[in-house]
Amino acid sequence: MAEDAGGETKARLRADLLAAMKEKRTVEAKVLRTLVAAIDNAEAPEAHPGETAMTHHHFHSGSAELERLLLSRSRVRDVLLAEVLERERAAAEMERLKERGRAEALRAEALLARRYLV
Repeated sequence: MAEDAGGETKARLRADLLAAMKEKRTVEAKVLRTLVAAIDNAEAPEAHPGETAMTHHHFHSGSAELERLLLSRSRVRDVLLAEVLERERAAAEMERLKERGRAEALRAEALLARRYLV
């Protein structure tokens, strides 16, 4: 059976998201939503040249859903690491611009996202 590390990780993220929302940890909830979306995007099937969204769907088949890609643990880690690195690069830029408060916030987000690296 194929590995579904994306689904497993999203389940963990969603459980933590629910807890963060209940406890009104808004920054954490925002980061968790972003991580779920990043994995969702990675699971999306690749479009082929010349195809449009309309080409992908078989509207008369009763379903317009495409089968999602199954992600390996390595691929999920790469997706999440990209999110971490994006925040760290942005924090460095904010620091360069003397926006220390924003830099600290971005570093805190990166640290939170690092918890989910598999």
